[in-house]
Amino acid sequence: MEFKISKKFINELKQLIQSKNDQQLEVILNDIHYADIAEILEKLSFKRAIYVFKVLDSEKTAEILLELSDDLREKILRNLSSKEIAEALDELDTNDATDIIGELSQIKKDEVISELEDEEHARDIVDLLRYHEDTAGGIMHKELVKVNENWNVFTCIKQMRIQAENISKVHSIYVVDDENKLKGRLSLKDLLTASTKTPIKEFYISKLHFVDVEMPDVEVARIMDKYDLEAIPVVDESGHLAGRITIDDVIDVIKEEIEKRDTEDIQKFGGLEALELPYVQTRLFEMVKKRATWLVVLFIGEMFTASAMGFFQGEIEKAVVLALFVPLIISSGGNSGSQAATLIIRAMALKELTLKDWWFVMKKEIASGFLLGSILGIVGFIRIMVWQQTGLYQYGIHWFAVAMTVSISLVFIVLWGTLSGSMIPFLLKKLKLDPATSSAPFVATLVDVTGLVIYFSIASLVLKGKLL
Repeated sequence: MEFKISKKFINELKQLIQSKNDQQLEVILNDIHYADIAEILEKLSFKRAIYVFKVLDSEKTAEILLELSDDLREKILRNLSSKEIAEALDELDTNDATDIIGELSQIKKDEVISELEDEEHARDIVDLLRYHEDTAGGIMHKELVKVNENWNVFTCIKQMRIQAENISKVHSIYVVDDENKLKGRLSLKDLLTASTKTPIKEFYISKLHFVDVEMPDVEVARIMDKYDLEAIPVVDESGHLAGRITIDDVIDVIKEEIEKRDTEDIQKFGGLEALELPYVQTRLFEMVKKRATWLVVLFIGEMFTASAMGFFQGEIEKAVVLALFVPLIISSGGNSGSQAATLIIRAMALKELTLKDWWFVMKKEIASGFLLGSILGIVGFIRIMVWQQTGLYQYGIHWFAVAMTVSISLVFIVLWGTLSGSMIPFLLKKLKLDPATSSAPFVATLVDVTGLVIYFSIASLVLKGKLL
């Protein structure tokens, strides 16, 4: 059952902190999962959070550090001594310890590494720090179980017991040669059922999936997902076994990639280039640069709207009433186009739609666009009629023709907006461009210009001989 953090519980903790009742505080928190404790610390003031953190033992605080938000973890690390950080890192697997130590300054890194009690653990962390965080080497564990290809079953089991003492989960048993080059893996079932004197050369599996230390982590995630792997070995450029990556590490990579991709798509869809850093870390001039390009493009696009208005200046002068409905007309087309583009881009991202589905989408959007336009057209007609009949505004003796012009225009403009918004992502995909760049402002600008042409063209037909 999930632990629920109530206001009453938080107040109880605050009282224990105030009275410095460390013993009772530790008793209460020791029965709570470290992920829940991390959430509790996020709800406390920093002064109280660091107090609670220092009360707990290093085994607990090590796991808590991994669950904290980046900001709170950074603040806590700044307030811990190198020795206190080292005590926590001694409890973690190498890849998790490397992630945390990688956030420290170089001087603090060296101090923490020198304070680590386990020399082999320290060497492994230093080794992992050489790799970029977004590569297989940057997310791999150094802890694994490996056996020599020249051993028999008895020797393997004996050595496995020794190696497995410091490993929380044993997913695979890897086979190496005398030079530590990866040769294959052992099936636990085969190992347990074989005679103790049987050489493992006779039955170990030589064909297995592995990745290079420099492979991007997202590619590792793709391979593990494709072949349904719980763990995968990592080798260096010479084929030596360097570590392993587990399904837990891949889940973290997938979550980060989804968040990153969603953020980029949202930013692109909002009409700006994707930011490389979080908003708070992006410099002012970089922010202006990312936003200015699209703003200039959209501004130039809107110039065509002014040109379209100028082209129909004669009609506007003869029937000034038409200008009243320009904002209504162009916003309806832009909104319908943005809606359609949002739906299609999201469906493409989720692999619900591919290029070959364009005809299916077109037929569906023509139908929905016509119905949506008809709904808005009816609402628009009723609005003009009510205003005219109640005296809120006088549209003249030809009010019915004006209402019909607006109503018919809305049908065709919403239809066009829906069709444009749904087809532009397919066109960009066909051109091997990112569909997310068919942003809401871009679609809206396109429909603004064409919508005006549709509106005044219909007005010319309906109002000819009346107002025009």
